[in-house]
Amino acid sequence: MFGLGTTELIIILVLVLIIFGAGKLPSVGGAMGKGLRNFKSGMKEGEESDPDKIENNDQKDS
Repeated sequence: MFGLGTTELIIILVLVLIIFGAGKLPSVGGAMGKGLRNFKSGMKEGEESDPDKIENNDQKDS
């Protein structure tokens, strides 16, 4: 996974714990999850509305 080994993941986890603290870690994780969910839904909405634009651009190129 992205060339990260077990040692690197442990170091990243320790740094995150030092920076945010154990108490805020669940809220940070929740905020990141909500952000990713919103990003994915925005990408899906964009794909649903773009086919008309893509078809029009393809016809102009021909």
